[in-house]
Amino acid sequence: MSNLIAAAAFFVLLHLLVSGTRLRDALTGRIGQGAYMGLFSLASVAGLTWLGFAFAQARGEQATAFWTVGDASRHVQVVLQLLAMLLIVPGLTTPNPTSVRQEGVLERPDAVKGMVRITRHPFLWGVAVWAFGHLVVNGEPAALVMFGAMLALALFGTVSIDAKRRRALGPVYDTFTNQTSNVPFAAILAGRQTLNLAEIGAWRILAAVAVWAALALAHPYLFGVAALP
Repeated sequence: MSNLIAAAAFFVLLHLLVSGTRLRDALTGRIGQGAYMGLFSLASVAGLTWLGFAFAQARGEQATAFWTVGDASRHVQVVLQLLAMLLIVPGLTTPNPTSVRQEGVLERPDAVKGMVRITRHPFLWGVAVWAFGHLVVNGEPAALVMFGAMLALALFGTVSIDAKRRRALGPVYDTFTNQTSNVPFAAILAGRQTLNLAEIGAWRILAAVAVWAALALAHPYLFGVAALP
């Protein structure tokens, strides 16, 4: 378990204390944007690989679960994973100035479009829902560390990205944040945006459902645990 805790701490702190902070600004100023991105990507892949192997190792250790899982929880998990994919897949395929090297989207007249109307961080909120869903049906200590770390990283990551973009882009990014919301649907409920499903695109929604279905069916073969009730 100590190996898993160390891996989770490394992966989370790498993103929260380096990416999106003034330390990142100092590093990019010294070694350049390209070199920084290369080193950070390498460290992220290494951290994620370490986290995956450590989680597999910790799951093999006998431990008492903090809560039990029933059929109702499994059905909730299935719905949450679908919701997660409906955020993740369209979020990854929608131009968004919060995404890596997409700051130029702010220069477009339709910078706030599709999923960005719902939240300016659709991918990270999808990861948060994905992690929370896994916590619902996994009460073991290893799962609490693994998925709890991913949930915290996703939620705090939205704040970190906003801070990074605000330092780099200034008032232009402030205008963008005033038109959008971090929390999903908050800007729509506040009247700053309107929901436009046509802008999201039927193909993105269908792709999200397809990814969800594929992962659900393949889950026993990929991870050794059935995802469907």
